[in-house]
Parts: sequence; structure tokens; C-alpha cells
Amino acid sequence: MKFSIDHKSHIPLHIQAEELLRNLIKDPQYATKFLPNEVDMAKQLAISRTTLRQALNKLVYEGLLIRKKGIGTKVAEVSVSSKSNNWLSFSQEMQARGIPIKNFELHISWVTPDEKLAHFFDISADKKVLKLERLRGRLEGPFVYFISYFHPRVGLTGEEDFKRPLYEILEKDHSVVANLSKEEISAKEADKFISAKLEVEPGSAILVRKRFVYDQGDRPIEFNLGYYRADSFVYTVESRRD
Repeated sequence: MKFSIDHKSHIPLHIQAEELLRNLIKDPQYATKFLPNEVDMAKQLAISRTTLRQALNKLVYEGLLIRKKGIGTKVAEVSVSSKSNNWLSFSQEMQARGIPIKNFELHISWVTPDEKLAHFFDISADKKVLKLERLRGRLEGPFVYFISYFHPRVGLTGEEDFKRPLYEILEKDHSVVANLSKEEISAKEADKFISAKLEVEPGSAILVRKRFVYDQGDRPIEFNLGYYRADSFVYTVESRRD
């Protein structure tokens, strides 16, 4: 890409530099690389570093660029987002957004529920439930660790192909329709176990989402815990006033 701006234009130089940078970060070659250093770029554009820095700061503020002191400026990865009124499974939502997802780990086990889970499912504490653990993310690395527990009534055997969308499995294979989701969102520091899964430093901020899922008869069918990397996921809430 040609680095040049029009010094004869009435458009301020920092605005032109900002527009050039916006086009630059769309170039696939900079998706995983650092931008040319500020000194070289300012020299090529024949502008001061102060003018260039003004444009860079604007894009850093908007979250489009990440500046690492002593290293350089890099294009920020687009954060994965989820809407509060969304009723797709994670796989379906990411597919709809055109985001390729990879399963890094998938574990299935039968466990005895703790008191809170047994109370939510309204089952005896000695009744085992299916536990599904999945570490998922982009092709270059994981950003979410899911733990799901399912009511025995659902009929999951553990032999299902859990690479398929979860709610598709429930509906098509077991005639169970997920109809209501109640969620709790919080922030916490990653412990050693979660930090190892998400490849972040212990103590890093992560997003925790608890999801309580019910069928059409308002009966509980799933309890899900999701641990998300804070630098890779955005949870959006959309409200409309009637």
C-alpha cells in the first residue's frame, strides 16, 4: 500500500493520516503484524511525528490499534461479541457472524451434582448428571471455556457429536426445545486453572457468564458456565422501550 497524503488539500494532515491508517488496518498483511514504525511512517508522509501520533491515538482510543511500549503499534483483533437477546447456540452465533471456531478440548463425564446444582435441577444429590467441558476459540487460540451440566430428563447419553450446535442436538435428537435463558454476568480474576485454559496470566480479568436454561414448560434443562478472555469478547445488551 502506498503511503502518501495530499499536502495541498484543505483537509488537515492529521485527518488524512487517520484515513490512511483506517485503510491500512484493513489490509490483510497487517492482520498479525506491526505497522511500520512511527519515524519511518512520518518521514514517508512528510509530516511530523506529533501529527501522526494524533491520528494513531484516535485509532488506539477506538480500540482499532494496540500500542505496545518499546515494541510498536499493532492492529487489534476484532472482539467476538454476543447479544443478550440472542437465542442461538455459541456455534450457530459464531457461524452467523462468519467467525471460524475451533474446539481445542472436549471432555464428557458423569458427575454427582453439588447442592446448588441439585436444587436448580430439583433432583436428588446422588443422581448423576452429564457434564460437558469445551475449550473453544479462534483458529489461533482459545478465548472461552464452557462447562455445561444437563438434567437427566433431557436424555443425553454422552455419545452425541458435540461438535454440532448444542441446541440443535437437544431439539433434533432429543426433542428438547430450549425456550428460556436467564443469565448472570460478572467479572473476576482468572485462577491458575482458568488462566491455563485461556492462556492468560493468573489474576487477569475475565468475564464469567452463568446461564440457566429452561424448556417450553419452564423446566430446567441446562446450567452453563462460560469463562471468557476479557480481551477477546464483548457482551452487548440491547433494550427497547415500549
